[in-house]
Amino acid sequence: MAEALSPRGTIEIVSVTKRFGDTVAVDSINLKIPAGSYCCLLGPSGCGKTTTLRMIAGHERVSEGDVIFGNQNVTDLPPTRRGTAMMFQSYALFPHLDCTENVAFSLKMRGAKKEERVKRARELLDMVDMEPYARRLPSQLSGGQQQRVALARALITNPDVLLLDEPLSALDPFLRTRMRAELKRLQKELGISFVHVTHSQEEAMALADLVVIMNEGRIEQAGPARTVFNRPRTPFVARFIGGHNVLSGIVEGRTDDAVVLKGANGVRFLVDAETVRQGDRVSFSVRCDRVAVAREGTGAASHPYDNFNRVRGVMRSVEYQGSWVRLGMESPDSDDFVMAVNEAAYFADPIAVGERVNASWGAGEAHILADQ
Repeated sequence: MAEALSPRGTIEIVSVTKRFGDTVAVDSINLKIPAGSYCCLLGPSGCGKTTTLRMIAGHERVSEGDVIFGNQNVTDLPPTRRGTAMMFQSYALFPHLDCTENVAFSLKMRGAKKEERVKRARELLDMVDMEPYARRLPSQLSGGQQQRVALARALITNPDVLLLDEPLSALDPFLRTRMRAELKRLQKELGISFVHVTHSQEEAMALADLVVIMNEGRIEQAGPARTVFNRPRTPFVARFIGGHNVLSGIVEGRTDDAVVLKGANGVRFLVDAETVRQGDRVSFSVRCDRVAVAREGTGAASHPYDNFNRVRGVMRSVEYQGSWVRLGMESPDSDDFVMAVNEAAYFADPIAVGERVNASWGAGEAHILADQ
């Protein structure tokens, strides 16, 4: 007799590879998703995140490796035996069935009696605040309402894991923010694992207990959202997650409490580092909101060492973002140096496009990155 799946169990991906002919879409990845967590697979188009989701679901066969749910290897099991449900980007509602019939469809296929499946469908529609629309057809619903119905339909089989393939991408920004909160609330109430594919950094940060950043079929970093944002592992993660400047230099020496790096144009940086050696090339990131900016000639914003951690250039863009202003600087030391300045501070003495500026930061604001 087959061993039962562990209810609301963990998902473990062990050395999983997926090939399509000669193309490697997913390259020997390892990942453990704790029971009852919200996991977001994040990355650019073609990075392997949707293929990974489909292998978890059983809709794509694994070329090498294993997919384990709880205490059972499900690598060769069909989707119907995995205890998962899938919510697709297109929602895929049946246009000729009303909301109740759409939600109840999978129970109908399992042979449940009409009274039972209608009762359960109404309960799920009520959970997602769609019970008043139970008799409407999909064409009579907004995009957000269709999404709620699709979510109820995915949950009606009481899955251990809900898999979501870019479920918010078709919604307008206001509704997308509202539905993020609904997804998080439902995940906590149900206590099951959600695995959610997205290309939106903001979405992943808002939702996930575990953010998994993929690039070219590999996992670049996996961890809590705050850890990934504050301590990106590689230059790719720092650039992709946003909010960071990436710079580099050659280790030239040490001060009492920091390493001295020499940049390509002679600028010197101080960074906190323990394991680097003389002559090593080191990449590091600095959060955009930890950088101070001042007009050249008026004195750089303060930092511990006057001759370090100062990048000079010309202001090339000013973008108002509401509570903060995004400033872009053209500099020989960085292809795309960005600063995020508090709105009130910026407009107290605004710097215009074309003005020469310098940016500076303290040694403790630099975060060392691993080689890619």
